[in-house]
Amino acid sequence: MSDALTNQSRPKSSATLTVRIIKSFQYRTERSLVLHELNLETTTVADLKNIARNAVLTHPGWKPYRSVTLDTLKLYTKAHGAKTTNLIINLDHDDWILDNDNKTLADCGFGVSSALRVSSSFIAVVENETEVSFFNSELYEQFKLNPTTSWD
Repeated sequence: MSDALTNQSRPKSSATLTVRIIKSFQYRTERSLVLHELNLETTTVADLKNIARNAVLTHPGWKPYRSVTLDTLKLYTKAHGAKTTNLIINLDHDDWILDNDNKTLADCGFGVSSALRVSSSFIAVVENETEVSFFNSELYEQFKLNPTTSWD
């Protein structure tokens, strides 16, 4: 049995990502889309948005989410990392918003974890099981001004 953490066990060319599709911040309406075998080195931010939008439009069970204009991706958490206390989205770290559609996910830091010492050199460790939130930016900005939720 390997001692490697699950986020370090897969290569960048075959990662699993969870996209948290957010319909409502106020009511904490979110559904997770798990994407397997995603190549972080070739998939761009725009590609990830299109994959998620296409899943919402074509997969059964996503009909309630089709009315939301999904336009923004933001890192939610990495496997084995600290999570936010807000259950719907992390309100801090606006620098975690993926705003360059042309960057690959690897360029955005999805494939890089802490470095491991191997012999006398350092190598980057591939990270798997990252979670990103996909939402409407206008609704996000409104929620940031008044972060209250219903159904508590």
